Amino acid sequence: MRRIWLTALAVMVAGCGIQPSEVIDAGQAPTGVASGATLYFVDADDRLRPQLRRTDHLGTIAEALAWLLTGPGEDLRTQITTTEGVTRVFVETTPDLIDLRLPLAAYEVTPLGIDQIVCTALGVWVQSGGSRTTKVRLGFTLATPESAKLRTCPLIE
Repeated sequence: MRRIWLTALAVMVAGCGIQPSEVIDAGQAPTGVASGATLYFVDADDRLRPQLRRTDHLGTIAEALAWLLTGPGEDLRTQITTTEGVTRVFVETTPDLIDLRLPLAAYEVTPLGIDQIVCTALGVWVQSGGSRTTKVRLGFTLATPESAKLRTCPLIE
């Protein structure tokens, strides 16, 4: 029994052999369980503002955009003109591109409204582990040069 205690003491004194080092940056923090999706609306000063839509899960990009198209909560507004009940957005993703087919014509969305859509889609993408450098392309119901642009969110670096 005494040998066991001596061996245990020797192991504790010797340590594990790992030398101390400097702090090493491991990159972005991991994503986790979400209490909802962050949607982007417009405040009284015409600035984008995030609003958490509590759903007890992050959901998909299509779900978040459907929630966005249903309108804001208190104290915020939208720059997207929608037809009531028309909220279905088709989404295709690759690591580099989120391709959205919207139930909107380009004239129904202001430039700030486009940012609302792009930031909401990228917010869900990034929170679910996607890259912040992914671009978003908006497909409108009527083809326009606006549909070909690759976009990023001004609030997501």
